[in-house]
Amino acid sequence: MEYVEVARAESEHGELVLRERRENGAPVILELRANGVFVMDTAEHTSERALATAALSLVDEPRDVLVGGMGLGFTMHEVLADTRVQRCTVVEIEEALVGWMRDGTIPHGPTMLADDRANPVVADVSVALPEADASSYDLVLLDVDNGPSFLVHESNARLYEKAFLAEVRRILRSGGALVIWSMDAADELQAAMEATFDAIEARPQPVRLQDRDEQYWLLIGRVDQENSAR
Repeated sequence: MEYVEVARAESEHGELVLRERRENGAPVILELRANGVFVMDTAEHTSERALATAALSLVDEPRDVLVGGMGLGFTMHEVLADTRVQRCTVVEIEEALVGWMRDGTIPHGPTMLADDRANPVVADVSVALPEADASSYDLVLLDVDNGPSFLVHESNARLYEKAFLAEVRRILRSGGALVIWSMDAADELQAAMEATFDAIEARPQPVRLQDRDEQYWLLIGRVDQENSAR
């Protein structure tokens, strides 16, 4: 197995690298790394599908969905597979990553973004979300890290604090939900969510990763019907 760099970009957030793992000279797996840390690859996207599927099951009418983090597009793709979804806004901090999705550097990217309901936005989700109108989304998925204990960027710590959670609640419609993907149960985050939402749940999520059985967590905050303000 050999590794071949496909694309590289530098930003104020650090280095982003897209590389292929090749076997006998043929591309096998596309891998994304940020500041030298593995983010995800095309070999295994069970977790992205699990996050989207579980989140969509929580809301009766997920017309408008916001996803924090583009990755390689698989969470967005799974969201758009649901015909109830009318718009999926994906907020991604790295402009280069969205560009690679658009121009085919990530081969499946143009097909995914060809869906008219896909709405990629280049921005820091901690900035973009507070700028959104109140009660404008039915579902918010945070997939920028592996939870507050496993950050891609240290600045992402603010996404798991009460001030940001309050902004998420503000933009959710009644009956809406926030779902956060986490590698652990994140007790402090659960406490902050409990102080913000009408109901919370920490749901264990088994995942098969690289031939290993792992347990991740879906941390869920719900807004009661007709009770979006608090």
